Amino acid sequence: MTGLLSSMLSSIEVGLIFSILAMGYMLTYKYLKYYDLSLEGTYPLGAFLAAVLIQQGLNPYLGILGAIICGGLAGLLTYFFYKKIKVDPLLSGILTLTMLYSINLKIGGASNITLAGREDIFFNLPKWSFLLIIAILVKIAIDYYLKSEVGYLLKITGNNRKLVKQLGKNPDTYIMVGLVLSNALIALSGGLMANYQGFADIQMGTAMIVTGLASIIIGDTIMKSSDKLKDTSRAILGALIYRLISGLAIYLGLNPNDLKLVTALIVIGFIAYNNYLGSRNYKRMVKNVGN
Repeated sequence: MTGLLSSMLSSIEVGLIFSILAMGYMLTYKYLKYYDLSLEGTYPLGAFLAAVLIQQGLNPYLGILGAIICGGLAGLLTYFFYKKIKVDPLLSGILTLTMLYSINLKIGGASNITLAGREDIFFNLPKWSFLLIIAILVKIAIDYYLKSEVGYLLKITGNNRKLVKQLGKNPDTYIMVGLVLSNALIALSGGLMANYQGFADIQMGTAMIVTGLASIIIGDTIMKSSDKLKDTSRAILGALIYRLISGLAIYLGLNPNDLKLVTALIVIGFIAYNNYLGSRNYKRMVKNVGN
C-alpha cells in the first residue's frame, strides 16, 4: 500500500507539471485551432535552459525565467515561419522543433545534463504543494487573460476570423500572441520537470504532443455538458487523471517502454467515448424535437 501511495503521489506531481503544458497547448489547439507541433522542441528547450543556468550556479528561479522567455521566442519563430514565409502551420511547428533539437544540444553541450547536488526551485519544500501552487497561479493568470479584450479576441480567432476582421483587428496578431504564450508555458513545464527529476534529456519532448492532447481530451470529457468547469480547470484535471492512469498501469507491472502505447490507447478511448456521447446526445435531441 505504501508503494501504491508513493506511486500515486509521484503521478500527481508529474501531472501538475503536465497540467501547465496542457494549459499552454490549450491556447493554440483548442482556441486558435492551430495545431502546433513545436511543443516537442519547446518542452526540452525549457528543461535544458533551466538545467544549464542552474549548473552555472545561478538562482534556479532565473533558470525558470530563462525557460519562459526562450519558450516564447520559440513560439515567435513558429509564427515567423507561418506568417512571413507562408509555411503551413503543421510544417511551421515541425521546422521549429527540428531546429530546436540541435539548439538544445548546443545549449546543453550533451544529450543529457544532470543536476545532482545542485540547488533546485523546491528548497526542500513538499514538491506536490509547490507544484500545485504554480499550477493554480498559471490557471488564475490564464483565466484573467481570457477575460480581457485581447484574450476574448484570441478565443474568437480560431472560430471566426472574419468577425475579428470586422471588429477592425488583425487575427494574425492573436495567432502570434497565442503561439508565444503557449510555448512560454510549455517551456515553463519543461523547466519545472528538469528541476523535479534532476536532469534534462534531449528525448524529453518525444511524443509530448500526445500528452498535451490526452490531458485536454480527458479534461473535456469531465462534466462535458457543464459550464461550471473552466477550460483551465479541465486541463489540470485531465493531466492529473492521465498521469494517475499511467502511474497505476506502471505500478501494476506495465513495461515502461509500453507507456507511449498506453498513452495513445487512453487518447483513443476518450475520443471514442466523446464521439459516442455526442452521437447519443444528438439522437436524444432529435427524438425530443420529433415528440
